[in-house]
Amino acid sequence: MIFTELGISGVRLIEIEPIEDERGFFARTACRDEFKKYGINAEFVQQSVSFNKKRGTIRGMHWQEEPYVEDKLVRCTMGKIWDVVVDIRVDSPTYKEWLGVELSALNRRQIYIPKGIAHGFQTLENDSEVFYEMSIPYHPESSRGFRWDDSEIGIEWPMVHGIIVGEKDKILKRHGEI
Repeated sequence: MIFTELGISGVRLIEIEPIEDERGFFARTACRDEFKKYGINAEFVQQSVSFNKKRGTIRGMHWQEEPYVEDKLVRCTMGKIWDVVVDIRVDSPTYKEWLGVELSALNRRQIYIPKGIAHGFQTLENDSEVFYEMSIPYHPESSRGFRWDDSEIGIEWPMVHGIIVGEKDKILKRHGEI
């Protein structure tokens, strides 16, 4: 696996290294020992999937508060998404900074998102599926979020027309109002 540190501390892009032959290929997507060398928590206790019918769907920006903060490993298993993270750690030098990466079934990339980072995505194709692994089970009472279009954060989403946002995300406050 190839690990690339992105511009926010602890956030890593992980790319597979396929071993190919005439049948196709084989590749590891996670390895506890190798993850540990890069400061990645690979002790995942819950897996979830998000299936999204329409291109332009936005989900986010979400995280869980103490004591249920979580590390996440996210990949796109069908279709294509623009995956976005925002540093919400007030003591971080990259506080309120965001970054986005394209994840797709074809590029097979995944992103590791450590505690204290908000997460969201926009689908770039119809029928896109996102697979999550989390270090802490989902705890609804600790679930938090802010608006995907918060001007204080200024995320540049690829699609600006035809966006689909769920009711839960429509009522979220802006980051500064939390």
